[in-house]
Amino acid sequence: QVQLVESGGGLVQPGGSLRLSCAASGFTFSRYAMSWYRQAPGKQREWVAAISPAGITNYADSVKGRFTIARDNTKNTMHLQMTSLKPEDTAIYYCKTRRDASDYWGQGTQVTVSS
Repeated sequence: QVQLVESGGGLVQPGGSLRLSCAASGFTFSRYAMSWYRQAPGKQREWVAAISPAGITNYADSVKGRFTIARDNTKNTMHLQMTSLKPEDTAIYYCKTRRDASDYWGQGTQVTVSS
């Protein structure tokens, strides 16, 4: 079965950096687009970034120029490098894929940006 496991979250000061990872299993990772979403307290889950099987990337305006999404198809892993972090980036970050008309989510990893 499809399984997505995020890691790498934590507490960081404003202006700092974090690198999130998403380990995938149970499907042919290299054939599917992958995405990062986030959900801040009291807010709806929002899309952050996406990467196609070929490595084409897209970003939400709020993170463009600060976050970089990447994938390693040899290790079935996706990453989100986050720099210049702001307090408003505080959220639970989720990785997601879509397969056979169904969405699959990881359990999320908490990112807190605070001094």
